[in-house]
Amino acid sequence: MRVSLLTCGVDEAGRGPWAGPVTAAAVILDPARAIPGLTDSKKLSEAARDRLAPEIRARALAWAVAEASPEEIDRLNIREATFLAMTRAIAALSRAPAEILIDGNALPKALPAPARAVVKGDLTEPAISAASILAKTHRDAQMKAFCTQHPGYGFSQHKGYGTAAHAQALARLGPCILHRMSFAPVRSVREAMSSGPLPRTA
Repeated sequence: MRVSLLTCGVDEAGRGPWAGPVTAAAVILDPARAIPGLTDSKKLSEAARDRLAPEIRARALAWAVAEASPEEIDRLNIREATFLAMTRAIAALSRAPAEILIDGNALPKALPAPARAVVKGDLTEPAISAASILAKTHRDAQMKAFCTQHPGYGFSQHKGYGTAAHAQALARLGPCILHRMSFAPVRSVREAMSSGPLPRTA
């Protein structure tokens, strides 16, 4: 694993859920201020992620979080919406990166610096690991807040992912404005309830 000056790591959270935005983070770590315990956010407990996130924000040379909305996901498709969130996060950095490392096997177009896709980079590149943690904790906090605005769906528990409880709530209440209408489980419920309006609880 390596960290070079002004290397930006980028990762996303929320490609798979039926509801909520897809979120991306970009992080430029400071080689002089190591952060022990960085790894793929999915390998960490919620408590560990919540402990590491403020450390990353405090010690990084620059960081930013951005998203693409459910409407953008439906309009663009989830892959392109993820790339949009990534480019927004990179553009929001307070310092321009010299190199960009993106988790996965594909890159967004027109990035502002030389870039490289790194398969399983959230396990091998500390800057990508840090981005993974910031994206995940930011999105989870958003979904918990959305739970009070759109009660009944259980967003604070499943964060919009396709759990049995979410499927039951979706069948009972129908989609809300946070749902990704292009995703098959949501689309099928919406079509079945097409004779009535979408519930809007906020």
